[in-house]
Amino acid sequence: MTGPASGLYSPFVKSFTKISDSAVRRLSHYLRFLDDVEAAGRRTVSSEELAARGGITSAQVRKDLSHFGSFGKRGTGYPVTLLRERIEEILGLGRTWRVALVGAGKLGAAVFHYGGFRRQGFDLVAVLDTDPAKIGRRWGDLAIEDVADLTRIVKKRHVELAVVTTPAASAQDVVDALAGAGVEAILNFAPRKLVVPPQVTLRDVNLVMELESLTFALTHRDR
Repeated sequence: MTGPASGLYSPFVKSFTKISDSAVRRLSHYLRFLDDVEAAGRRTVSSEELAARGGITSAQVRKDLSHFGSFGKRGTGYPVTLLRERIEEILGLGRTWRVALVGAGKLGAAVFHYGGFRRQGFDLVAVLDTDPAKIGRRWGDLAIEDVADLTRIVKKRHVELAVVTTPAASAQDVVDALAGAGVEAILNFAPRKLVVPPQVTLRDVNLVMELESLTFALTHRDR
């Protein structure tokens, strides 16, 4: 991937503070759809098509994209390649991000072997765990390393993001260590609420809570 286009961000920096998390997630959905459309050989796509894919309105699509400038002409749609490249740059995907995975259990293994991360520029540069039976075992090109060396590894390999797949009981200690080592963006799969310093961005993926939302929907679907 190439770096961001010169001057892309500067006109929109003030607007970024107004972008909601839900709008950022919609940009990711648009990007997935644009990948499919481009692979099919299409050159343009309409806001209506983007809206249908995301289950929203075309007005919402236009509002989301308007935060970052003008991407198309009324009546002709959006140029697929340009819009895909712009969204990649807006999401910070125009470069490689160095990622550490903490927790080498079954969930950690599933995360590590998911090929989509690498395709989008997320380079897993370290896997760490506390289990002596796992430390030293190889996952692909990496050897599992001791969490006790986390600070040294983060600094030596210039880790920028971390994914936490540890048991809940140890997750806060791991996040504290990551924050102390200078990691400012963490994706947490541990099923507990974690506390981070103001400079750290934390995103939780709680599979149990997501399943509970589904059971709620099924239980109350007649209402």
